[in-house]
Amino acid sequence: MSTRELFPYLRVRNASEAIQFYQQVFGAVEDFRLAEPNGRIGHAELKFGSFTLMVSDEYPEYGIYGPEKFGGTGSAVHLHVDDVDAVTRRAVEAGAKLLMPPTDQFYGERASKVRDPFGHEWLLGSPIEEVSHDEMQRRFTAMFESEPKQ
Repeated sequence: MSTRELFPYLRVRNASEAIQFYQQVFGAVEDFRLAEPNGRIGHAELKFGSFTLMVSDEYPEYGIYGPEKFGGTGSAVHLHVDDVDAVTRRAVEAGAKLLMPPTDQFYGERASKVRDPFGHEWLLGSPIEEVSHDEMQRRFTAMFESEPKQ
């Protein structure tokens, strides 16, 4: 078996508004949409550069819910952008909640974290240095060794 592609698939309470948010904040381009006559979106595909993100409305009758149903999310989308500070600012201005301001990280990125108005978390990052896996592990270990013991 070989895997050819991987597509994150976000379920949200209002897919139409989520798509508008992702277009406004992240520059996503809607590629395809399947909508019911009442407007509920069964499937939409958004392009983030050459990558595809799939989005749909909730379908409670099939047990499909967005993170708001559960009071949080167990996953995040990590999006690399040219200017993490500008994208973070744009996200917050568009209604996202700032969870972590842009900060230089040990793994070689300037990164932030926001929760979009639909409950999904986005890790936004811009590269600031090349860090080898070994150096990243060294820094990660050092970070935990310097924390006070409980």
